[in-house]
Parts: sequence; structure tokens; C-alpha cells
Amino acid sequence: MDGSDFANVVEVRCIVQKGLSTRSDLGEGQAMKTIHSGFSLIELLIVVAIILIIAAIAIPSLVRSKIAANQSAAVADLRGITSSEITYIAMYNQGYASTLTAMGPPAGGGLPTPSAADLLDNYLAAGARNGYTFVYAPGSQDSHGRYQTFTINANPTQVGITGNNFYYTDESNVIRMDVASTASVSDSPIQ
Repeated sequence: MDGSDFANVVEVRCIVQKGLSTRSDLGEGQAMKTIHSGFSLIELLIVVAIILIIAAIAIPSLVRSKIAANQSAAVADLRGITSSEITYIAMYNQGYASTLTAMGPPAGGGLPTPSAADLLDNYLAAGARNGYTFVYAPGSQDSHGRYQTFTINANPTQVGITGNNFYYTDESNVIRMDVASTASVSDSPIQ
């Protein structure tokens, strides 16, 4: 083996160590660096930082949207309860219902009765839905034992998280709102 053969063997070893498959991959007298594919740590950190900035902007908007949706649903539920009360009076001729559960579904899917009129779903009859708690209070009974009035309050279960506004309605179907505490008949009606 002469000096030129030894140089060729060294060159082949260099080529193999650098990840090149053939000698033709190198130009004469050139050494080629191995190319690594993928992302550097800095590039990944920049992408993560951008995602966190976008999330910091979007999450408060998402929370505000959820609160607005819960508040709209609470107003709609109050209207639904009041409409169910009118239906309850027409069906049973006993005045307004004594509780929300009296307007809920009958157990076991039975037929509607005055104590389970099937006018509200399970959640609303239980007094909670869409981040709001519904507090139902019948008025006083007349001489025939019928409730002639009622009040309903819709209060957020977690103020600032599930809702900000407190709502009130009664048999007049006028919904009133308070932003600080439980609403009452003296609060302003919503538009």
C-alpha cells in the first residue's frame, strides 16, 4: 500500500463518519458537514412563547363570553319558568305551583300530575342550570289554598366566574336585574 492508497482509505473513513454514502458526494478536496434536520431549542421556545401570548389574550375573552352566555340563559330560563307557571294554572286550576319540583318531570316517566307537571326539565326543576341557582318562593295562599303569586331569583353560583348579574321575576313576567346583590321587585327591569 503506497501513500496514495493510504490517503484514499482515510478519505473513505472520513466520508463514512460524516454520514456520506459515496465518495462522489464530496468535491475534490472538500469536506462536507453533516446536516441535521429538526428545530433548535431556541426556535421551539419562541413558538411556545407565541402560543402563551395568544392564550393570554384569548382566555379572558372566552371567560367573558361564557359569562354572557350564562346570563342570557338565566334570563331565558326565568321566562320559561314563568310560562310554565301559566301552563300549570291552565292545566290544574290550582293556582301557581308550590315549588319548582312540582313543575318538573314525574318519576319513572309517569303521567304528569300537580306534584310533577312535566313542564320543566330535571336541572331547572332542581333549581340550578348554566351557572345559575334559581330560588323559587310561592306567595301566600288564598282561601282555597291556591298560590296567587310567586317570585324567582336567579343568582350566579360563583360571582365573576359563572355570572355577574342577579335576576328577579314574579307573576308579572317582568325580569329585573341587580349587579351587586340578590335582585328584588324594586330593581330596574331589563330591556
